[in-house]
Amino acid sequence: MKRRKVYIFDTTLRDGEQCPGASLTPDEKLEIAKQLERLNVDIIEAGFPAASAGEIEAIQKISKGVKRPRICALARMVPKDIDAVREALKFAKKKRLHVFLATSKIHREYKLRKDKSEILKLAVQNIKYGRKFFDDIEFSPEDAARTERAFLTEAVQAGIDAGATTVNFPDTVGYSMPN
Repeated sequence: MKRRKVYIFDTTLRDGEQCPGASLTPDEKLEIAKQLERLNVDIIEAGFPAASAGEIEAIQKISKGVKRPRICALARMVPKDIDAVREALKFAKKKRLHVFLATSKIHREYKLRKDKSEILKLAVQNIKYGRKFFDDIEFSPEDAARTERAFLTEAVQAGIDAGATTVNFPDTVGYSMPN
């Protein structure tokens, strides 16, 4: 029987700061990242570099101070965000670009004001752009739980065909399990 590996992907350093009143200094983020490394976390999502220069600094500090885990950073499907991830992860031994794009009907219509073909085009263009710099790309169709199944399948396949190596299906707003 072939052995399988379960990869532990931790988003504390990115998602944790989305709680009201929560913010971490670059040194605090590094301290947490070192503890995650001690816990044998495989992938640390260190932050969202497009947010600020301080976020880039924190991710660079983590990239220099943590060696075993893969260091990941989040970007919207826009080249300037992907470039910010490149800058933030330039010192990482192992790195991952994590790109996301809303796919649900409500997000397409009211948040992005784009149709399905425009969403697919954005995903493909930006994943291909990211592949110029990253071997490891995670694609998250934001609000996947509310996305029509046929379109979700189409978007994920387009992402994989463009070069995504990992796919994440986020229930962004807690739709599938509201409790």
